[in-house]
Amino acid sequence: MKIGELSQRTGMATSAIRFYESSGLLPPAERGANGYRQYGEAALHRLQMIQLGQRLGFGLDQLRALFVACQDGLPEDLILQGLDQRLAQIDQLAADLARQRAETLALRERLTAEWAVGLCSLKGEASKE
Repeated sequence: MKIGELSQRTGMATSAIRFYESSGLLPPAERGANGYRQYGEAALHRLQMIQLGQRLGFGLDQLRALFVACQDGLPEDLILQGLDQRLAQIDQLAADLARQRAETLALRERLTAEWAVGLCSLKGEASKE
């Protein structure tokens, strides 16, 4: 398939496909007699894996390392280790967000209570309302 069809099937811009190819994430396309890039189903699957990896929060360098490792056979342990590391990052982000939410809610409740009695600790003085 030509790059335009690959773009339509993946929802990626042609410039993104060219970028992934030039950066080594996507193997170089074969060229037809007319000089146009010709991609096979393997390129489609690779781009779908890149999209999935990015949606899951993996960086391009991590994906590139994985693809290089896969050339020597599927590194199952490496894949599982990477997924475990990403899960740990997600758990930490979730914990941080939960803490921030609780602190923000507590501040909102405190300010609401203060304002109800004419105080404003943000100004350091009584409200002039």
